[in-house]
Amino acid sequence: MKKIILVVMLILLSAVVGIGYTQRFRFTPQKASQKSQPGKLIRIGLSMDTLKELRWAKDRDLMTQKAQELGATVIPLIADGDDKTQISQIENLITQKVDVIIVIAHNAKALSDVVNKAHNEGIKVIAYDRMITDSHLDMYISFDSSQVGNYSAQYVMNAVPKSVSVANVAFVGGSETDNNAFLVQKGAMSVLDPLVASKKAKLVYQQFTKDWNPDEAYKNLIKFLDAGGKIDAVVASNDGTAFGAIEALKAHGMAGKVPVSGQDAELAAVKRLIDGTQTVTLYKPIRLLADSAIESAVALAEGKIPTTNGTLNNGKIDVPSYLIDPIPVTKDNIKDTVIKDGFYTSQDVYGK
Repeated sequence: MKKIILVVMLILLSAVVGIGYTQRFRFTPQKASQKSQPGKLIRIGLSMDTLKELRWAKDRDLMTQKAQELGATVIPLIADGDDKTQISQIENLITQKVDVIIVIAHNAKALSDVVNKAHNEGIKVIAYDRMITDSHLDMYISFDSSQVGNYSAQYVMNAVPKSVSVANVAFVGGSETDNNAFLVQKGAMSVLDPLVASKKAKLVYQQFTKDWNPDEAYKNLIKFLDAGGKIDAVVASNDGTAFGAIEALKAHGMAGKVPVSGQDAELAAVKRLIDGTQTVTLYKPIRLLADSAIESAVALAEGKIPTTNGTLNNGKIDVPSYLIDPIPVTKDNIKDTVIKDGFYTSQDVYGK
């Protein structure tokens, strides 16, 4: 009899423990940062425009690292700036039936059809750092490009000498195939337009730059300067175009005398801040972006809703979006920004 009672008690105890565990498992929210379910390997396709700019290799490596931490895997494909190649590579990822595709688009418009194809196949698509227009995107993750332009124009115009009554301003845009270039322009004009209207500034030059190519930025601006153009400020859309603009200014003995903006906090740009040839660069903590992209991809693959903080219309739908504010970096706050954040070491920047 005692044995029977003991067996019954053990069975009841096991049931209670089992119920308690089931309830804890059932009602504890699972965050995207947790590992994916055991036995299920989430495969994330990563379609990249290029690796020519140093920052993109960092994005790829950080995403790969984060995916491994979450028990997922990343399949990176690089298009080398070619639309047909990128379309073909995304079609390949669709054929592989990956769970999610993260796309860094070379051309915002060219990828619409293939993104819609992925959507129709039930594959989630995240536009990373560059919006893809006219498509059924599941999410857009980026830094606030309008704020990049706003900060760029602010810092450059504040650096124009007070002795200049009407500043001649040059706007060096990015690639017309990249929707971000237009967002940067929009943000910059939100600062420049009122100054032009009040006759405190004059927009004497405005040119987009094919593929964000520094050589193109140089060729375009040097042509304007060689023709006698006068410039008091340059709002350049990234550090590459800033470099091209600074080289053009240097050819006319104006480097360091004309404030110039940029974005991405490239090491060469940070060193130009110290040299005085560049005024500001917009630092975008890439780890935040990369981690958010992978966490969102894992959440989507598991049928969950990722974290967003707004929407952005891409011409077809209002895309759930997560936008991160950029951080202005000048020669005065290098140690408190890119070095403090571990993006660079003091040795990298100062050589000591």
